[in-house]
Amino acid sequence: MFVPKFSGVVATGGTITYDGDYKIHTFLSSANFIVTAGGDVEYLVVAGGGGGAGSYNTCSGAGGAGGYRTASGFAVTPQTYSIVIGAGGAAPNEAVGNNGSNSVFSTITSVGGGGGGYWGTDSGNGVDGGSGGGGAQILGAGGDADYLSPKQGYDGGAGYNNGITLFDGGAGGGAGAVGGDAAGNAPGVGGVGKASSISGSSTYYGGGGGGGSYETTGGAGGNGGGGAGASNGNIGTSGTANIGGGGGGSSKNATGSAGGSGLVILRYKYK
Repeated sequence: MFVPKFSGVVATGGTITYDGDYKIHTFLSSANFIVTAGGDVEYLVVAGGGGGAGSYNTCSGAGGAGGYRTASGFAVTPQTYSIVIGAGGAAPNEAVGNNGSNSVFSTITSVGGGGGGYWGTDSGNGVDGGSGGGGAQILGAGGDADYLSPKQGYDGGAGYNNGITLFDGGAGGGAGAVGGDAAGNAPGVGGVGKASSISGSSTYYGGGGGGGSYETTGGAGGNGGGGAGASNGNIGTSGTANIGGGGGGSSKNATGSAGGSGLVILRYKYK
């Protein structure tokens, strides 16, 4: 008869659930993971998503997803580990979207998502982050995510402006794919997140926000908590809390949207 190998870990902290032979610690806010017997754990660390920019006259870029890092076989020893949960980027007024905050477990840091681009600031470019923010409608470039090693997400999409009537924002990058570029009368669609079953069920985390639009329907948010973009003077949808989604882009002088906060999940065999 096969008997699963006990990991050796004994610990407390966070919200504790069980999945078969696994004990799972979920942290939705900053707290301590207290280890009294060491061994190997599996982790998922997702940072806060970036906020969608406020819009000036036309439309804005969306926020990028929070950085996503996961692995198994991470050794913990008897001590107290401080768990930091990154907040989503706060909703701005008529300004560039705010980056999300980092989430931290031990030596593992996931970087907050980049804020969306705003017309009139830094050429409308999205901000770099765990996943890059989308560019604003004046052909702003998407923010970069490739500067991080190991990779935690993907670049944001570029904005579009035909100089006459078509104005659309780029989408935020996701943990699993780049944010969509805007095109003629079509804002970018948020980059998809990544699925993990560390909690005991498959869940997507780290979706990028959808780009804002001047008049047409805003871009859809990426699977994994990305907020949808808005149109016709409305505010983009905020990223989903504790999934690390980016906020959607806004339209026609509306304020920006907030990114979703991150989380940390740890699990190990307990029997």
